[in-house]
Amino acid sequence: MAIKNNFKINFGPYIRDLRIKNGFGQRELAKKIGVAASYLNDIEKEKRAAPKATIIKKLSVLLKTNIDYLNDLAGISKKSLAPDIDEYIESNSQIISLIRSIKNNNLNNEQINDIENSINKNNTKVLIIAAGLGSRLKKHTENLPKCMLDFGGKTLLERQLDAYKKCGVKDISVIRGYKKDKINYKGLKYFENTDYRNNNILNSIFYAEKIINGNIIISYSDILFEPVVVQRALESNHDISVVVDIDWRGYYVGRKDHPISEAENVIFNSNNEVQKIGKINTTNEEVHGEFIGMIKLSNRGANIFKQHFNRLKKIYWNKPFQRAKTFQKAYLTDMIQELVDIGIKVHCVIIESGWKEIDTVEDYKKALVGFKKKFTKT
Repeated sequence: MAIKNNFKINFGPYIRDLRIKNGFGQRELAKKIGVAASYLNDIEKEKRAAPKATIIKKLSVLLKTNIDYLNDLAGISKKSLAPDIDEYIESNSQIISLIRSIKNNNLNNEQINDIENSINKNNTKVLIIAAGLGSRLKKHTENLPKCMLDFGGKTLLERQLDAYKKCGVKDISVIRGYKKDKINYKGLKYFENTDYRNNNILNSIFYAEKIINGNIIISYSDILFEPVVVQRALESNHDISVVVDIDWRGYYVGRKDHPISEAENVIFNSNNEVQKIGKINTTNEEVHGEFIGMIKLSNRGANIFKQHFNRLKKIYWNKPFQRAKTFQKAYLTDMIQELVDIGIKVHCVIIESGWKEIDTVEDYKKALVGFKKKFTKT
Protein backbone atom coordinates (compact mmCIF):
# COMPACT_ATOMS: atom_id res chain seq x y z
CA MET A 1 0.00 0.00 0.00
CA ALA A 2 1.55 3.29 -1.07
CA ILE A 3 1.24 6.51 0.87
CA LYS A 4 -0.04 9.40 -1.18
CA ASN A 5 2.57 12.13 -1.50
CA ASN A 6 0.50 15.29 -1.17
CA PHE A 7 3.43 17.67 -0.84
CA LYS A 8 5.73 16.57 -3.71
CA ILE A 9 8.63 16.09 -1.29
CA ASN A 10 10.75 13.06 -2.17
CA PHE A 11 13.02 11.07 0.13
CA GLY A 12 16.30 11.52 -1.78
CA PRO A 13 16.22 15.30 -2.34
CA TYR A 14 14.96 15.78 1.22
CA ILE A 15 17.95 13.85 2.60
CA ARG A 16 20.34 15.81 0.36
CA ASP A 17 18.95 19.16 1.54
CA LEU A 18 19.18 18.13 5.19
CA ARG A 19 22.72 16.80 4.71
CA ILE A 20 23.88 20.12 3.27
CA LYS A 21 22.04 22.11 5.93
CA ASN A 22 23.69 20.08 8.71
CA GLY A 23 27.15 20.49 7.17
CA PHE A 24 27.82 16.89 6.13
CA GLY A 25 29.72 15.92 3.02
CA GLN A 26 28.29 12.96 1.14
CA ARG A 27 31.20 10.65 1.98
CA GLU A 28 31.15 11.72 5.63
CA LEU A 29 27.45 11.02 6.08
CA ALA A 30 27.68 7.72 4.20
CA LYS A 31 30.44 6.57 6.55
CA LYS A 32 28.44 7.54 9.65
CA ILE A 33 25.37 5.56 8.56
CA GLY A 34 27.41 2.60 7.34
CA VAL A 35 26.84 2.68 3.57
CA ALA A 36 28.96 3.36 0.50
CA ALA A 37 29.09 6.97 -0.73
CA SER A 38 27.91 5.78 -4.14
CA TYR A 39 24.85 4.17 -2.52
CA LEU A 40 23.95 7.42 -0.71
CA ASN A 41 24.53 9.36 -3.94
CA ASP A 42 22.08 7.07 -5.77
CA ILE A 43 19.48 7.60 -3.05
CA GLU A 44 19.83 11.37 -3.18
CA LYS A 45 19.49 11.33 -6.98
CA GLU A 46 16.49 8.97 -6.72
CA LYS A 47 18.25 6.20 -8.62
CA ARG A 48 17.54 3.91 -5.67
CA ALA A 49 14.60 3.64 -3.29
CA ALA A 50 15.00 4.61 0.37
CA PRO A 51 17.19 2.35 2.57
CA LYS A 52 16.01 -0.02 5.29
CA ALA A 53 14.60 1.13 8.63
CA THR A 54 17.88 0.88 10.57
CA ILE A 55 19.57 3.30 8.17
CA ILE A 56 16.58 5.65 8.25
CA LYS A 57 16.81 5.76 12.05
CA LYS A 58 20.48 6.79 11.86
CA LEU A 59 19.66 9.46 9.27
CA SER A 60 16.88 10.91 11.43
CA VAL A 61 19.30 11.35 14.34
CA LEU A 62 22.22 12.76 12.34
CA LEU A 63 20.07 15.05 10.19
CA LYS A 64 17.85 16.13 13.11
CA THR A 65 14.55 15.31 11.48
CA ASN A 66 11.40 13.51 12.56
CA ILE A 67 11.70 9.75 12.09
CA ASP A 68 7.97 9.23 11.40
CA TYR A 69 8.07 11.80 8.61
CA LEU A 70 11.24 10.24 7.19
CA ASN A 71 9.67 6.77 7.27
CA ASP A 72 6.58 8.08 5.46
CA LEU A 73 8.76 9.55 2.71
CA ALA A 74 10.65 6.26 2.53
CA GLY A 75 7.37 4.42 2.07
CA ILE A 76 6.51 6.72 -0.83
CA SER A 77 9.97 6.07 -2.31
CA LYS A 78 9.43 2.31 -2.11
CA LYS A 79 5.80 2.58 -3.23
CA SER A 80 4.96 0.60 -0.14
CA LEU A 81 4.25 0.96 3.57
CA ALA A 82 6.57 3.09 5.66
CA PRO A 83 9.50 0.78 6.65
CA ASP A 84 8.86 1.09 10.39
CA ILE A 85 5.22 0.05 9.93
CA ASP A 86 6.20 -2.77 7.60
CA GLU A 87 8.66 -4.11 10.18
CA TYR A 88 6.11 -3.78 12.98
CA ILE A 89 3.52 -5.79 11.04
CA GLU A 90 6.09 -8.48 10.24
CA SER A 91 7.01 -8.87 13.92
CA ASN A 92 3.41 -8.58 15.21
CA SER A 93 1.37 -10.79 12.92
CA GLN A 94 -1.71 -10.50 15.16
CA ILE A 95 -2.15 -6.95 13.86
CA ILE A 96 -3.32 -8.50 10.57
CA SER A 97 -6.51 -9.64 12.31
CA LEU A 98 -7.29 -6.07 13.39
CA ILE A 99 -6.65 -4.70 9.90
CA ARG A 100 -8.83 -7.43 8.40
CA SER A 101 -11.64 -6.59 10.84
CA ILE A 102 -11.47 -2.96 9.72
CA LYS A 103 -11.59 -4.11 6.10
CA ASN A 104 -14.40 -6.65 6.57
CA ASN A 105 -16.54 -4.13 8.44
CA ASN A 106 -15.87 -1.53 5.75
CA LEU A 107 -15.03 1.16 8.32
CA ASN A 108 -14.88 4.68 6.92
CA ASN A 109 -12.19 7.26 7.65
CA GLU A 110 -14.16 8.78 10.53
CA GLN A 111 -14.58 5.40 12.22
CA ILE A 112 -10.90 4.57 11.80
CA ASN A 113 -10.03 7.99 13.20
CA ASP A 114 -12.25 7.28 16.23
CA ILE A 115 -10.34 4.04 16.87
CA GLU A 116 -7.02 5.89 16.64
CA ASN A 117 -8.25 8.62 19.00
CA SER A 118 -9.48 6.01 21.48
CA ILE A 119 -6.06 4.33 21.51
CA ASN A 120 -4.22 7.64 21.96
CA LYS A 121 -6.66 9.36 24.34
CA ASN A 122 -5.21 7.93 27.53
CA ASN A 123 -1.66 8.61 26.39
CA THR A 124 -1.78 12.34 25.73
CA LYS A 125 1.57 14.09 26.06
CA VAL A 126 2.35 17.73 26.79
CA LEU A 127 5.05 19.93 25.29
CA ILE A 128 5.69 23.27 27.04
CA ILE A 129 7.56 26.01 25.16
CA ALA A 130 9.81 27.76 27.70
CA ALA A 131 12.81 28.97 25.70
CA GLY A 132 12.08 32.71 25.41
CA LEU A 133 13.84 35.64 27.06
CA GLY A 134 10.76 37.10 28.79
CA SER A 135 12.31 40.55 28.41
CA ARG A 136 9.01 42.40 29.00
CA LEU A 137 9.11 41.24 32.62
CA LYS A 138 12.33 43.27 33.06
CA LYS A 139 14.10 42.67 36.40
CA HIS A 140 11.89 39.71 37.25
CA THR A 141 13.48 37.66 34.47
CA GLU A 142 17.05 38.94 34.67
CA ASN A 143 18.10 35.64 36.23
CA LEU A 144 15.05 33.45 35.64
CA PRO A 145 12.93 32.20 32.76
CA LYS A 146 9.44 33.62 33.26
CA CYS A 147 7.94 30.18 33.84
CA MET A 148 10.01 30.08 37.05
CA LEU A 149 8.36 33.15 38.60
CA ASP A 150 6.78 32.49 41.99
CA PHE A 151 3.00 32.34 42.46
CA GLY A 152 1.98 31.59 46.04
CA GLY A 153 4.92 29.35 46.85
CA LYS A 154 5.01 27.52 43.53
CA THR A 155 6.50 28.55 40.22
CA LEU A 156 4.35 29.25 37.19
CA LEU A 157 5.66 26.03 35.64
CA GLU A 158 4.79 24.03 38.76
CA ARG A 159 1.25 25.42 38.60
CA GLN A 160 1.02 24.23 35.00
CA LEU A 161 2.37 20.79 35.90
CA ASP A 162 -0.22 20.51 38.70
CA ALA A 163 -3.05 21.32 36.27
CA TYR A 164 -1.87 18.70 33.78
CA LYS A 165 -1.37 16.01 36.40
CA LYS A 166 -4.82 16.61 37.89
CA CYS A 167 -6.13 15.68 34.44
CA GLY A 168 -4.04 12.51 34.35
CA VAL A 169 -1.35 13.81 32.00
CA LYS A 170 2.08 12.74 33.18
CA ASP A 171 4.24 12.59 30.04
CA ILE A 172 5.49 16.18 29.97
CA SER A 173 8.37 17.72 28.01
CA VAL A 174 9.81 21.23 28.18
CA ILE A 175 11.74 23.18 25.56
CA ARG A 176 14.38 25.22 27.37
CA GLY A 177 16.56 28.04 26.11
CA TYR A 178 17.11 31.20 28.17
CA LYS A 179 18.58 30.37 31.61
CA LYS A 180 17.92 26.71 30.85
CA ASP A 181 19.69 25.43 33.97
CA LYS A 182 17.04 27.12 36.12
CA ILE A 183 14.41 24.70 34.81
CA ASN A 184 15.38 21.35 36.26
CA TYR A 185 12.42 19.42 37.65
CA LYS A 186 12.67 15.66 37.93
CA GLY A 187 10.34 13.52 35.85
CA LEU A 188 10.27 15.87 32.86
CA LYS A 189 11.88 15.45 29.45
CA TYR A 190 13.94 18.37 28.19
CA PHE A 191 14.80 19.71 24.74
CA GLU A 192 17.19 22.59 24.09
CA ASN A 193 16.46 25.52 21.76
CA THR A 194 20.03 26.52 21.02
CA ASP A 195 19.03 29.56 18.95
CA TYR A 196 16.31 31.04 21.17
CA ARG A 197 17.62 34.60 20.74
CA ASN A 198 17.03 34.48 16.99
CA ASN A 199 13.86 32.44 16.58
CA ASN A 200 10.33 32.47 17.93
CA ILE A 201 7.63 30.13 19.20
CA LEU A 202 6.94 28.18 16.01
CA ASN A 203 10.55 27.21 15.35
CA SER A 204 11.14 26.61 19.06
CA ILE A 205 8.48 23.89 19.03
CA PHE A 206 10.38 21.92 16.43
CA TYR A 207 13.42 21.38 18.61
CA ALA A 208 11.17 18.66 20.05
CA GLU A 209 9.91 17.43 16.69
CA LYS A 210 10.62 13.78 17.47
CA ILE A 211 7.93 13.65 20.17
CA ILE A 212 5.25 15.47 18.17
CA ASN A 213 3.12 12.42 17.51
CA GLY A 214 0.15 10.66 19.07
CA ASN A 215 -2.17 12.92 21.07
CA ILE A 216 -0.20 15.95 22.24
CA ILE A 217 -0.95 19.31 23.84
CA ILE A 218 1.52 22.10 23.03
CA SER A 219 1.34 25.17 25.25
CA TYR A 220 3.05 28.43 26.06
CA SER A 221 4.91 28.50 29.38
CA ASP A 222 3.69 31.97 30.41
CA ILE A 223 0.03 31.15 31.09
CA LEU A 224 -1.66 30.29 34.36
CA PHE A 225 -4.68 28.06 33.87
CA GLU A 226 -7.10 25.93 35.81
CA PRO A 227 -7.34 22.14 35.28
CA VAL A 228 -10.71 22.55 33.56
CA VAL A 229 -8.94 24.27 30.65
CA VAL A 230 -6.75 21.20 30.15
CA GLN A 231 -9.76 18.91 30.47
CA ARG A 232 -11.61 20.79 27.74
CA ALA A 233 -8.62 20.40 25.43
CA LEU A 234 -8.36 16.69 26.20
CA GLU A 235 -12.02 16.17 25.29
CA SER A 236 -11.53 17.38 21.71
CA ASN A 237 -11.50 14.60 19.11
CA HIS A 238 -10.54 16.91 16.25
CA ASP A 239 -7.17 16.56 14.53
CA ILE A 240 -6.11 20.15 15.30
CA SER A 241 -7.74 22.10 18.14
CA VAL A 242 -6.91 25.49 19.64
CA VAL A 243 -8.19 26.70 23.01
CA VAL A 244 -10.08 29.99 22.63
CA ASP A 245 -11.44 32.20 25.42
CA ILE A 246 -14.66 33.97 24.38
CA ASP A 247 -14.79 35.99 27.62
CA TRP A 248 -11.57 37.80 26.84
CA ARG A 249 -12.18 41.53 26.44
CA GLY A 250 -12.55 42.29 30.13
CA TYR A 251 -9.03 41.12 30.80
CA TYR A 252 -7.68 44.01 28.73
CA VAL A 253 -9.47 46.76 30.66
CA GLY A 254 -6.73 48.89 32.20
CA ARG A 255 -4.01 46.68 30.75
CA LYS A 256 -1.52 49.26 29.50
CA ASP A 257 1.72 47.36 28.89
CA HIS A 258 0.04 44.67 26.76
CA PRO A 259 -2.83 46.45 24.98
CA ILE A 260 -5.75 44.75 23.29
CA SER A 261 -4.13 45.33 19.89
CA GLU A 262 -1.52 42.70 20.79
CA ALA A 263 -4.05 39.96 21.58
CA GLU A 264 -3.85 36.77 19.53
CA ASN A 265 -7.48 36.87 18.50
CA VAL A 266 -9.67 34.37 16.72
CA ILE A 267 -12.57 34.64 14.30
CA PHE A 268 -14.42 31.35 13.89
CA ASN A 269 -17.46 30.15 11.97
CA SER A 270 -20.68 28.50 13.14
CA ASN A 271 -18.90 25.14 13.31
CA ASN A 272 -16.29 26.60 15.69
CA GLU A 273 -13.63 26.35 12.97
CA VAL A 274 -10.92 29.01 12.79
CA GLN A 275 -11.21 31.49 9.95
CA LYS A 276 -8.66 34.04 11.15
CA ILE A 277 -6.16 33.94 14.01
CA GLY A 278 -3.41 36.29 15.18
CA LYS A 279 -3.20 40.01 15.87
CA ILE A 280 -6.49 40.88 14.22
CA ASN A 281 -7.90 44.41 14.29
CA THR A 282 -9.90 44.32 17.54
CA THR A 283 -12.19 47.16 16.49
CA ASN A 284 -13.71 44.61 14.14
CA GLU A 285 -16.85 43.25 15.83
CA GLU A 286 -16.29 39.89 14.18
CA VAL A 287 -13.54 38.98 16.67
CA HIS A 288 -14.95 36.15 18.76
CA GLY A 289 -12.21 35.21 21.20
CA GLU A 290 -8.55 35.04 22.18
CA PHE A 291 -6.17 32.14 21.57
CA ILE A 292 -4.73 31.35 24.99
CA GLY A 293 -1.54 29.64 23.77
CA MET A 294 -2.63 26.00 23.90
CA ILE A 295 -3.11 23.65 20.95
CA LYS A 296 -4.02 19.95 20.89
CA LEU A 297 -3.08 17.61 18.06
CA SER A 298 -4.22 14.08 17.33
CA ASN A 299 -1.70 11.72 15.76
CA ARG A 300 -3.04 12.64 12.33
CA GLY A 301 -3.02 16.32 13.27
CA ALA A 302 0.59 16.04 14.45
CA ASN A 303 1.61 14.56 11.11
CA ILE A 304 -0.21 17.31 9.21
CA PHE A 305 1.45 19.93 11.43
CA LYS A 306 4.95 18.49 10.92
CA GLN A 307 4.67 17.88 7.20
CA HIS A 308 3.50 21.42 6.49
CA PHE A 309 6.09 22.96 8.81
CA ASN A 310 8.91 21.20 6.97
CA ARG A 311 7.44 22.15 3.59
CA LEU A 312 7.02 25.80 4.60
CA LYS A 313 10.41 26.05 6.26
CA LYS A 314 12.05 25.11 2.97
CA ILE A 315 10.07 27.77 1.09
CA TYR A 316 10.07 30.68 3.55
CA TRP A 317 13.34 30.47 5.50
CA ASN A 318 14.75 34.02 5.74
CA LYS A 319 11.61 35.28 3.99
CA PRO A 320 8.37 36.88 5.22
CA PHE A 321 5.76 34.38 6.39
CA GLN A 322 2.17 35.35 7.26
CA ARG A 323 2.53 38.25 9.76
CA ALA A 324 6.17 37.46 10.62
CA LYS A 325 9.11 39.33 9.05
CA THR A 326 10.87 36.01 8.51
CA PHE A 327 9.90 32.37 8.98
CA GLN A 328 12.34 32.15 11.89
CA LYS A 329 10.37 34.80 13.78
CA ALA A 330 6.96 33.23 13.16
CA TYR A 331 4.45 32.67 15.93
CA LEU A 332 2.38 29.53 16.36
CA THR A 333 -0.62 31.57 15.17
CA ASP A 334 1.15 32.23 11.85
CA MET A 335 1.37 28.49 11.29
CA ILE A 336 -2.27 27.96 12.26
CA GLN A 337 -3.40 30.70 9.86
CA GLU A 338 -1.38 29.11 7.06
CA LEU A 339 -3.08 25.76 7.66
CA VAL A 340 -6.49 27.44 7.59
CA ASP A 341 -5.59 29.31 4.39
CA ILE A 342 -4.82 26.06 2.55
CA GLY A 343 -8.08 24.47 3.67
CA ILE A 344 -7.13 22.46 6.76
CA LYS A 345 -9.77 22.58 9.48
CA VAL A 346 -8.71 23.92 12.88
CA HIS A 347 -11.31 23.49 15.62
CA CYS A 348 -11.86 25.92 18.50
CA VAL A 349 -12.18 24.52 22.02
CA ILE A 350 -14.29 27.20 23.67
CA ILE A 351 -13.66 28.33 27.26
CA GLU A 352 -14.82 31.32 29.30
CA SER A 353 -11.95 32.65 31.42
CA GLY A 354 -10.01 30.30 33.76
CA TRP A 355 -6.58 31.46 32.63
CA LYS A 356 -4.17 34.43 32.70
CA GLU A 357 -1.24 35.43 30.51
CA ILE A 358 1.91 36.61 32.30
CA ASP A 359 3.67 38.70 29.68
CA THR A 360 4.60 41.97 31.42
CA VAL A 361 5.43 43.33 34.88
CA GLU A 362 1.89 44.71 35.00
CA ASP A 363 0.47 41.22 34.26
CA TYR A 364 2.61 39.66 36.98
CA LYS A 365 1.62 42.17 39.65
CA LYS A 366 -2.08 41.89 38.79
CA ALA A 367 -1.92 38.13 38.82
CA LEU A 368 -0.29 38.12 42.25
CA VAL A 369 -3.01 40.40 43.63
CA GLY A 370 -5.81 38.27 42.27
CA PHE A 371 -4.08 34.92 42.65
CA LYS A 372 -5.93 33.67 45.71
CA LYS A 373 -9.30 34.42 44.11
CA LYS A 374 -8.64 32.76 40.77
CA PHE A 375 -6.11 30.00 41.42
CA THR A 376 -6.44 27.83 44.51
CA LYS A 377 -3.28 26.86 46.31
CA THR A 378 -2.43 23.18 46.03
